[in-house]
Amino acid sequence: MRLAAAACRRVAPGASSHIRPRRPFSASTGRFRSTSDPSAAIPEAPPSRWIADLRARIGKCLTFGCNGQQISQAAEVLRVIATEWKELLAGSEGYLTGGRRGLDGREVHWGEMDTFGHVNNVNYYRYAESARVNWITNFAVHVDPAHREQWRELMSPKSTGLIMRSLKADFKFPMVYPDKISVYHRLRTRPEGDPAPSAFFLDCIVLSHQHRRISCRLEEDIVIYDYKKGGKTSMPGFMLDMFDKTWKLQEQETLRARTRIAGLLDSVERLERETWNRPDAVEDMGGAKGGQ
Repeated sequence: MRLAAAACRRVAPGASSHIRPRRPFSASTGRFRSTSDPSAAIPEAPPSRWIADLRARIGKCLTFGCNGQQISQAAEVLRVIATEWKELLAGSEGYLTGGRRGLDGREVHWGEMDTFGHVNNVNYYRYAESARVNWITNFAVHVDPAHREQWRELMSPKSTGLIMRSLKADFKFPMVYPDKISVYHRLRTRPEGDPAPSAFFLDCIVLSHQHRRISCRLEEDIVIYDYKKGGKTSMPGFMLDMFDKTWKLQEQETLRARTRIAGLLDSVERLERETWNRPDAVEDMGGAKGGQ
């Protein structure tokens, strides 16, 4: 069953955008699109493997030899990747990280693997469930404490609550022990309309720390249910207000993260032009200069 049109008008940043570079993973060729803020423009999403690609490209630059300034430039890019990869990878798609917005750095347990030697698929649904509870609880504790009890009751069958109507998973690669995961949610659409919608969509990603990649994507279709009346109900006003603010934060984070990534791509492109991507470039094979 599809949700009402009022609940599906706007798609989250990064949900369907693709970069079309003239050469692989080039920041200078990415197009920009506007957000709800007319003064801002969000760069298109970077390629899914941009972290591994940047590291490989820096490695190639180093094989052709770098001076002190170029080495410092490469080291700074690698430092940012090492310390900010989660925030940039998730943020570039509008996922908000930090605090208790999801699961941060959870250990993958050996017992979560199956006889095929990788994490059993059912565990991804459990990861998403735990992260979703934290996502809702974060509103109660940190974002909207004035409605603390109402947010908490959403996770119980007392009055107005949430029921999962559909949960789909798209597995990207098999994770194995040992590893750590971080799991985050975002609003796929901006809940709006009159009357308020009776359901909403969430996207979820499971990040592998070992690979610094998204190992699984999940789509959640959630119904707002009145347990006293025994049927669907409209989204409460306090939820609608907070989700609208969350949507704006998602757009801001998308802009921040993609702009940061575009800067890293530009830095590496400049490094390439100064090292191997020039007519007189000679690869440094590690031999002693002038030696026999």
